[in-house]
Amino acid sequence: MFGFATRRDLATGARVVNVTRVIDIIRAIGLAVVVITVSVASPRPGTDSARGLAIAVALVLSAVAWIVWLLAGSSRRWMNLGGLIVMGAAGGALAGLSPNSPGVAIGCAAAFSAGVRLRTELSLGIVAETIAAFLVAALITGAPTGALLGYPFAFAGLWSVSLTRREFLVRAEQAEHMLAETRRAREAKTHAAALPERARIARDIHDVLAHSLAAVAVNLQAAEGLLAASTLPADNPELAKAVECIDRAGTLTREGLAAARRAVLALRDDAAPLPEQLASLTGQYRAVGDLAVDFTVTGEARPLSEQASLVAYRTAQEGLTNARKHAPGQPVTLGLGFEPGQITVSVANPLPAAGDKGPLTAAGAGAGLTGLRERAALVGGTLEAGPAAGAWRVALRMPA
Repeated sequence: MFGFATRRDLATGARVVNVTRVIDIIRAIGLAVVVITVSVASPRPGTDSARGLAIAVALVLSAVAWIVWLLAGSSRRWMNLGGLIVMGAAGGALAGLSPNSPGVAIGCAAAFSAGVRLRTELSLGIVAETIAAFLVAALITGAPTGALLGYPFAFAGLWSVSLTRREFLVRAEQAEHMLAETRRAREAKTHAAALPERARIARDIHDVLAHSLAAVAVNLQAAEGLLAASTLPADNPELAKAVECIDRAGTLTREGLAAARRAVLALRDDAAPLPEQLASLTGQYRAVGDLAVDFTVTGEARPLSEQASLVAYRTAQEGLTNARKHAPGQPVTLGLGFEPGQITVSVANPLPAAGDKGPLTAAGAGAGLTGLRERAALVGGTLEAGPAAGAWRVALRMPA
């Protein structure tokens, strides 16, 4: 029944009372009550006398200003100020013209709301305007002495109470800002504390993995040299197969060593921007000599998060590696696009002829693209891979 006056709490998920909406409903009901009671009070608004016409005009202006005040809230500053100015003048005059009706509520609402929403100088001006309009109208119509003395104190009293309310709101807003600053400072402190730990992990990776891979690469080269010695039979097929396996293992070891170095750079938080990383990556593949890579960047480059940069880099790396495995010697196009709200990474190479397989075709576990799709999903992106127009294309899109 009262679902329109409730909202769902973001923290608990339970439905709670929407205080702002309830207050607006009460204010709307208050306006309806004032209009009805002033209309039936004595003297009544009408055109049969100058006082009745003045009451009608003041009531209409008060109602319109009240509605504007409701619609303005606290965000539309000038709309709110204009509504309160008209409410103060019309409400004060209405209270003087019809002192026996609840018309005084309009002036009281204007005085209280002005003290809460406006600066002290502006709110004091509206209260003074309300009291002046009341006194002028009350003296002209000969209002009772009790009304002449009591109503101005009611306006001023509500205004003084509203100043306390405003001070409370200001302090609450300051507390929210301090809480936000404290949270940001804590996050910065946590990040700063994590940097030494990441540097330690980077050193461990470098000392253990990188050094181990380098040693394996040296030993593989030594083994390849021994197997290629002139003292061994050159026509032995098993020997040729062993040389091929060692060569393939050496290639994979060198690639793993390069990946370990990049992981160390990422952990040390001093990695180059993504365009520079991809340019360096294409340079490494060109240096091998069996892969022609055309790298282009479109759009205006901008800083990216570590996770987004890593996903983009891994996508380019996997695309180039697949091209080298399955289409050796074919030209490859690598594109990095900075678009509004997202970045794109694309790798395309011509499909190899049927039956034309490179020496590295069987290398790897075949789960590279699956892992890339999982990485893309973690950052809210999508990855598509497959043949299109005579080429194999890998396309990544993710928000950034």
